Amino acid sequence: MDERPETELISIPATPRVSTPEILTPSGQRSPRPATKPSSAAWTPTSFISPRFLSPIGTPMKRVLVNMKGYLEEMGHLTKLNPQDAWLPITESRNGNAHYAAFHNLNAGVGFQALVLPVAFAFLGWSWGILSLTVAYCWQLYTLWILVQLHEAVPGKRYNRYVELAQAAFGERLGVWLALFPTVYLSAGTATALILIGGETMKLFFQIVCGPLCTSNPLTTVEWYLVFTCLCVVLSQLPNLNSIAGLSLIGAVTAITYSTMVWVLSVTQPRPATISYEPLSMPSVSGSLFSVLNALGIVAFAFRGHNLVLEIQSTMPSTFKHPAHVPMWRGAKVAYFFIALCIFPISIGGFWAYGNLMPSGGMLAALYAFHINDIPRGLLATAFLLVVFNCLSSFQIYSMPAFDSFEAGYTSRTNKPCSVWVRSGFRVFFGFVSFFIGVALPFLSSLAGLLGGLTLPVTFAYPCFMWVLIKKPAKGSFSWYFHWGLGWLGVAFSLAFSIGGISSMVTQGLELKFFSPN
Repeated sequence: MDERPETELISIPATPRVSTPEILTPSGQRSPRPATKPSSAAWTPTSFISPRFLSPIGTPMKRVLVNMKGYLEEMGHLTKLNPQDAWLPITESRNGNAHYAAFHNLNAGVGFQALVLPVAFAFLGWSWGILSLTVAYCWQLYTLWILVQLHEAVPGKRYNRYVELAQAAFGERLGVWLALFPTVYLSAGTATALILIGGETMKLFFQIVCGPLCTSNPLTTVEWYLVFTCLCVVLSQLPNLNSIAGLSLIGAVTAITYSTMVWVLSVTQPRPATISYEPLSMPSVSGSLFSVLNALGIVAFAFRGHNLVLEIQSTMPSTFKHPAHVPMWRGAKVAYFFIALCIFPISIGGFWAYGNLMPSGGMLAALYAFHINDIPRGLLATAFLLVVFNCLSSFQIYSMPAFDSFEAGYTSRTNKPCSVWVRSGFRVFFGFVSFFIGVALPFLSSLAGLLGGLTLPVTFAYPCFMWVLIKKPAKGSFSWYFHWGLGWLGVAFSLAFSIGGISSMVTQGLELKFFSPN
């Protein structure tokens, strides 16, 4: 037994602090940890509870200090971490910040879906188009704030994935049933739509650059899809969510640039002579109703990205004094300011320039169809190339939850991290499955409406329900009625928009079958 005075024992924490061993991740990075500071600045309520300090203390004192550490964990001073998180691509690195949050949210929140918003206006008209776009923007911004606040709603617990928060709110089984399908469907569906847009845009870019006198044998549309998929698979080898921050920055800059270029080029050119702003109508009342519902689904799909909010926030360090929701909300506000600057001008300017003559492919197809000879080929080719870059960047962030799910299943069964070959295999598999789905379902505008309908609860409904179930406002209060009402309204819209999307897909499929020139 050490006979030294107790005062000498207390002075031991002043010695250099020995870090506990870190887990080596598959990408070669160490398990995330805040940057080391001098011991006086890095002191925490439990920094002295280490094996070096406990070793000379008797068992009773050691038990008291260990119990104190457990109490502080339960009170939220320390966040309990799942060791498996250090092996998975979303939580492998936790050195994110507000800038990364802005890049990721902007890359996920604006992209090709903004280009088809004028298609929705062609069916809705001026008044209903602007009203639905404004209401959807405000609604999704509020539910985004809800998700940011619920990330650490329980002290000492971080909900790193959308499904985890759904399980905490709805229960283990019901949470999986409600959230797993739409989030996975949103990742795979968005990846499929990105392959369609990226491949078609690469084909148009080649035609513009090559010119009318090109003698080379062009690739078919499906072959362009394959080329784009191969590029996506190569970029998907980046290990984790923080490692693609540079790609998200590229995606954000290119999205803002081409969105501005597209609507500016459109409004500065003469409008078609037969332009009309009357909403398009179908021969039957039911057909017109389904078209309007599909158009509203396209508007809803324009605000995708809520399935990635918790995942983006989980890449940030969080402490009791500096919680992660502060930099996350700061970055999200900047991102959605720029998103508004993209989607509103492109919707209003695009519909003003083309009216109900807007092709189902959106703004790029309209530029190519109406102004291929009026706009300098260099400008047009630049706009198309920026769209390709943005689609490549967006594919990475929307595929990350799918990669994370694959690796979570593997690590839970084997109790070891994925090797480089296993990780690469999962990503190649996902990329080419999305390619085959895209080849089988080449209905862009209808796919956007269906995606918007099926995944609408993730953005507009579930966050409201989760706020009530986790925060538990007083029953019968304004907050209780408001969130329940908003959530059920989102569910009703989801069912209606899904029916409209399916109907439009069936209609376009019949048109391709019976009215094809071949």
